[in-house]
Parts: sequence; C-alpha cells; structure tokens
Amino acid sequence: MASSPEDPVLERYFKGHKAAITSVDFSPNGKQLATGSWDTFLMLWSLRPQARAFRYVGHKDVVTSLQFSPLGNLLASASRDRTIRLWIPDKRGKSSEFKAHTAPVRSVDFSADGQFLATASEDKSIKVWNMYRQRFLYSLYRHTHWVRCAKFSPDGRLIVSCSEDKTIKIWDTTSKQCVNNFSDFVGFANFVAFNPNGTCIASAGSDHTVKIWDIRVNKLLQHYQVHSGGVNCVSFHPSGNYLITASSDGTLKILDLLEGRLIYTLQGHTGPVFTVSFSKGGELFTSGGADAQVLLWRTNFDELNYKDVSKRNLKRLHFDSPPHLLDIYPRTPHPHEGRTETVEDEQPFLPKSVRSRERILPVLWPCDKPIRTTETTVRTLPDTGEEICGYFLNPSLMASECPPTVLKKKTEDISDLPSESQRSIPLAVTDALEHIMEQLNVLTQTVSILEQRLTLTEDKLKDCLENQQKLFNAIQQKI
Repeated sequence: MASSPEDPVLERYFKGHKAAITSVDFSPNGKQLATGSWDTFLMLWSLRPQARAFRYVGHKDVVTSLQFSPLGNLLASASRDRTIRLWIPDKRGKSSEFKAHTAPVRSVDFSADGQFLATASEDKSIKVWNMYRQRFLYSLYRHTHWVRCAKFSPDGRLIVSCSEDKTIKIWDTTSKQCVNNFSDFVGFANFVAFNPNGTCIASAGSDHTVKIWDIRVNKLLQHYQVHSGGVNCVSFHPSGNYLITASSDGTLKILDLLEGRLIYTLQGHTGPVFTVSFSKGGELFTSGGADAQVLLWRTNFDELNYKDVSKRNLKRLHFDSPPHLLDIYPRTPHPHEGRTETVEDEQPFLPKSVRSRERILPVLWPCDKPIRTTETTVRTLPDTGEEICGYFLNPSLMASECPPTVLKKKTEDISDLPSESQRSIPLAVTDALEHIMEQLNVLTQTVSILEQRLTLTEDKLKDCLENQQKLFNAIQQKI
C-alpha cells in the first residue's frame, strides 16, 4: 500500500564514514549536507545527483558536533580531542583550530547573526567566542558535571545548556548569569534546542523522554514517553509545529506539537540513531546513527494548510490565555498552575487505528546506489559493517538490547501498514472516538480559560478590597 502524499519518505542514503554518525547539518542554502563521525572525519555531501563528496581530515578523535554558520561560509566542528575547528566548506576544506577546553568538547552552536559561537564541554563549562575576531570572550560556570549541549536562542539573548548534573540552565548573554534552572530527578538531557520563536525549549532525555518547557512561565508544557531507549537528539521544524526525535531504540519519531501527539515512527536505521536535523526550509530532514549511514528524508507532512490551525489558536494570543506553543508575545508568569500534557507510547507496534492516528512507516530503500565519490576525495567504502556497540562508553547512548555484533544494512522492505480489513477496530468507530476526543479537548480548553478568568477576577476583587481598606484606614486617621 503506497504512502499518502503527506507521509515522509526516504529519498537517498549516503555511505562514506567508517563509524557511527554523531552530527548532521544542512547548509543554509539547502544544497549541501555536513556530517561528523566517530571515525574523526567530517564529510561534505552535495545534494545534487552524482556529485562528489569531500572528506575533511584534521581532528584527532571523535567528531562530536558540527554546524554551518548562518551565511554558510564557515563550518564549525567539536571533537573529543578538546579542540574546535572552523572549516571553509569547499573542496579544499582549509581549517583553523581553537584549543578551547580542558576536556572533550560536546557541542558547537552559532548565534543567529553568526557573530558568536557557543561551545559546551566535559570540563563542566560553556564558552562563547567572537567569530569576527576569532577570539575567546567568556565562560559560563554553574554546571557540576559534563555539559552535553549549549544552544543560542533565536534572538541571541539567551543560551540553554544541559548537563549530566540533571539540570537544564538558561543563561543571559548580557549579564553572563544563569537566569533559570530546570531540574530532573530521573535522567539527564542529552540535547536541548529552542523552538523557532524562542519561547520554549525541547530536551532529549536519557530517561527515554522528550520534554517541552515554556521558559516564559517556567513550566513543563508537554511530556512525551514514546521511545524505549535514550533520546539523543531533537530538531524543530521551522514552523515550530513539529519536532523530530532520534533515539537509541533505533527509531525516529515525529511529534505534532499543536495537537500534542505522536504522528510518525520511522525505522530506517539498523541501530541507535544519534542525530537528526531539519533543513532550513523544512522540506527535508536527515538522520545518522550507529550503522554509519546518513539517511535523507523528504518531509511532505509540512505541506498541510495551517491557516485554519492559526485561526483556531488566535485566542491563545490574549494575555490571559493558557501557555501554548503558538504564543508569540512574552508574558509575565501566569497565576494559575498549568496542566502538563503527557503522551505515552507503550505499544509501539499497534495498528494506526489503535494508536491515536500514529503511522509506523515502511522504509522503502531508494533504488539508486550510495552517492558516488572520487578516489581523490572520498572512496566508497565496502559494506562490511562495524562493531558499533564497542565504541560507546556511555550506556545512555546505546539501546539496551544492542548486542556486540556486526550491524548490517537492511536490504529487504518492511511490510506496510495493515489494510482496512485487517484493522482490529472499525474505521467508523475510530473516527467517532477521535471526534469525541476533539470535543473533549475543546471543553477542556474552555474550562481552563474560564477558570483562569475567574482567577483574574478574584485577584482584581482582592485588589479592590485592599484599596478599600487603605482608604478606610486613611479616613480613620484623619478623624
């Protein structure tokens, strides 16, 4: 059964790295893809058919993170060799080295204007660098364990970081102070990212969870328990409506943040998935993992018309509406406690009709061969596999069932979704249940709005009574 036009599809795959893929990023113009790996190399792939790929040699240990600058004229990379490198992303691949930290560097991130670079390290610090002068500016110290990731907010005024000390911290880049702190008592976040409008952050948890935090009201907004292994990376769609996650359970999950539900499970990799990223326009996304393969996907589901969705949520822009991902104006903290949405996925292989409309997509491998490379740049490696599990020293990065055996690429197609006749619940019943759930959601939102307006009314009445008491006291003193 063919996928509907809105389903994501696997377009191409790239082989050239010798070991696990740790980081992927699209160039701002969408014409190139950069990848980093445990094999210590970076690779620059052209998305044009049959174009050459280039391998960059310089790091002496695992490449942990990479990112294009906003203009695409630089490519920053971090490594376990404790250095940062800035590359010119062309066929020569010249680079300059920063001896940045006293321990392995875990992440790099450019500010939106390209003026600054933030780096996070296992030396428990975050460092900020000026890119115009290519010099160190300042360090941020408050974490008490390895810092795994640090990201700028879209406006560059904040930095979010996560650490194995089980905290997520928000930093003000002007005052250089920690202005907010989210703590978790179960696991730690492997990765954090701001949503496109900078009002929320998403965290990828070693405890298998994905969490969305609203930084304006300092509350946990959504909580997803959809993976059976540690979550290693997340990426927001440019619209802010979707989040894609990569996990050690070998799957990618796509979450609809407006409806707060899981909509797709993608099973293209043959081992833990470590990295995922949307292109700047959102029409493509790419993933990489322990199978040393880079998969390129076409999004498709972002082509839906969101005018109706935006109209439906306009009421949320009012100052007394509950926090929501579509909010675009910062607000003062709301006096009413918000309700956290939790989405669980305890039965990942049930049919679509039983699983709140989630689709587990078959991965149809493209007929074309892996991208061709030339002998002078990158040679195409034989598909011999790697004993990937032995590479990883951190248990949170590995799926619990991953055996220390050679991982091989899937060559057979995965069976498609069950047909209508095989569904365990009739379609009409499913539609009716979904309609009931939608109506319940509307009622819940209405009650929430009424409750909060009542809270505001009570606050105003309290203020009136206090003012009346002050006037009465003033009159009594005059008498």
